Amino acid sequence: MTDPLTQTALVTGASTGIGAVYADRLARRGYDLILVARDTARLDALAERLRAETGRTVTVQRADLTAAADVAAVAATLADDARITLLVNNAGMSITGDLLTTPTADVERLIALNITAPTLLAQAAGKAFVARGAGSIINIASVLALIPEAFDGVYSGTKAYLLNLSQSLAAHYGDKGLYVQAVLPGATRTEIWARSGKDVDSFPPEMVMSVDDLVDAALVGFDARETVTIPPLADAHLPHWEAMQSERGALAGVLSRRDPAARYAGAARA
Repeated sequence: MTDPLTQTALVTGASTGIGAVYADRLARRGYDLILVARDTARLDALAERLRAETGRTVTVQRADLTAAADVAAVAATLADDARITLLVNNAGMSITGDLLTTPTADVERLIALNITAPTLLAQAAGKAFVARGAGSIINIASVLALIPEAFDGVYSGTKAYLLNLSQSLAAHYGDKGLYVQAVLPGATRTEIWARSGKDVDSFPPEMVMSVDDLVDAALVGFDARETVTIPPLADAHLPHWEAMQSERGALAGVLSRRDPAARYAGAARA
């Protein structure tokens, strides 16, 4: 593993919550930082604190990742700054209702922030890292990627997309020096709940993880080079995940055939 003292991490959604804790932990590991978010005042305050406490170089790049021009600017930073060895794709949002009850503009913003932005940033970072033969991408997804029936399918669908993207990138570019980790938090105590009009305290306390514990656990998975890290998944239930992955792999070889399955045969032909 590359010496982190020579590395820089770019963290999106860094002004608060998961992103801010990643920034703190990475700075204490010896990374210099580029912090990206819309809230310049919060970014500046965090950067000032981390410089004072860790002695690392911390810069701020203000960006609204629902705006194409701002995404392009951050992508250019990832492409052009050879010091960057880690992208944390954390910025994201939820919505107040579901696909049928949420204003179209809000759905468009969610897709822009949760899918388009992390995809384009992963593209820029991935190209740069593969060209140099080393680099890492952390995509913050959600356990809802695995249980789409539970809540709003728009949000969970964006997180399933990030899981899919992460696994694909890992499979295709892992041997070229690119490490990709998808982190799947469960309910985590962050501001995203209030912003989307939801009450995190409506969950039983034992279901809600602190953001500090979430990031610390995710970094253990990062150090272990896991492709998928699910911090709330208890060891006793890990075999269920492993079995699901195994069954998914077994299906891969039988999902494309010339003939329809027998249960669909016999339909009248025009």
